Amino acid sequence: MEGDFCLKKYCHINTNYNGDCFVGIKGDADGVKVYFPIGYQLSEGDVEIRKDITNLIQILLEFTESKERVLEIDKLGGIKKVDFPINSYLEIIKSFLQSNGKYYLEKEISYETRTKGKIAWSRTFSKQTPLIQIKNGINSLIYTKFTVQSDSLNEKKLITQIHKYCVYESFKKLGWMYVSTIPDKPDLYPDIKTAIIIINDKLSRTFNDKEKLLFRAMKNMLEYMDNRSSEKQFYFGTYHFEFVWERLIDCIFGEKNKREYFPRGHWNMKYGEVKNKDTVPLEPDSIMIHNNKYYILDAKYYRYGISGDVKHLPNMSSINKQITYAEYVKQLKQVPNESLYNAFIMPYNMNKNLLGLKNVAENIGEAISDTRQNNMRYEHIQGIVVDIRYLMYNYIGNITKCRDILSESIENVFDK
Repeated sequence: MEGDFCLKKYCHINTNYNGDCFVGIKGDADGVKVYFPIGYQLSEGDVEIRKDITNLIQILLEFTESKERVLEIDKLGGIKKVDFPINSYLEIIKSFLQSNGKYYLEKEISYETRTKGKIAWSRTFSKQTPLIQIKNGINSLIYTKFTVQSDSLNEKKLITQIHKYCVYESFKKLGWMYVSTIPDKPDLYPDIKTAIIIINDKLSRTFNDKEKLLFRAMKNMLEYMDNRSSEKQFYFGTYHFEFVWERLIDCIFGEKNKREYFPRGHWNMKYGEVKNKDTVPLEPDSIMIHNNKYYILDAKYYRYGISGDVKHLPNMSSINKQITYAEYVKQLKQVPNESLYNAFIMPYNMNKNLLGLKNVAENIGEAISDTRQNNMRYEHIQGIVVDIRYLMYNYIGNITKCRDILSESIENVFDK
């Protein structure tokens, strides 16, 4: 099957040009496609591409909030929030594959009269007639036949039909990530609202963790479908991956308590009851402290690393902000000149770029302000491009290595 199937045809790398900026998974009447951010190096072969897609989903789940995800326009032109429960779809697929393609079957309990088996004692006492044995003046009851519980799997139960429907819908939307075929759609199944009621009832009566996980996934899917404005469209992702880029950079390089590094100000008023009014502080994207040195980082989801065009570099307002941030940190922590740095962090593809670069992080130049003497290191804001795929795969577990790579790319220019 691997040789007949090609996941790459479902994938697209963004240009961030002319509206080509959606990152995530989008499906409509024309099919399903996965959209990766600018600079992403897609793998070769379905096995590795599946890892890329899974990693992208994890990044989006971790670094976006529900309110930031895609909006859709319904048939009447109104805007409606979409929160596609992708984890629930994937859980249903995973559960089905792990069970070797078997659907959930509910056990139907019946009782028979037998001499052995799983004895239902309360029914045995009420249904069977015992023999009376007298020994040493004591009467004893002896049962020669018992009422025995018999469990049989009932394939016609509604819960099985609901599961078949959920499996079909899951594979129709996302099953191409795993196989090239779709399970058959069931002939008969309850309407969505009835199915949700049945699932809720099952959830309230089961104590099996595996069943709870499956039923919750089915419920999430059905509730999502019940609120859809169009059955032919679904989305999971964002048109604002720049926020994901900022949070990814901050997760890898940033200090958790960065609020103390926010430059603040306030008004001293001459008139009115309020004599002092604090202003909204400036908020740098990330403050990295590494090897007793401070790095003020501004994550810029700009196209320079892909286009090589200087028009796609940060402008003067960004330069001035970075210098202000650094001056505040210098004053706050009494940081010496040789221990305080400034940098813009932009994405790029180390395997395929117009700049001839090939390392995880590369220094592409520096920005300075004509309003400064530029005697301080932090006044020379380093432009750093970082391989976006590397960061997306190493934001957990390789933090120290990532920081070593970044700090070296920032400091090298001063060492030279």
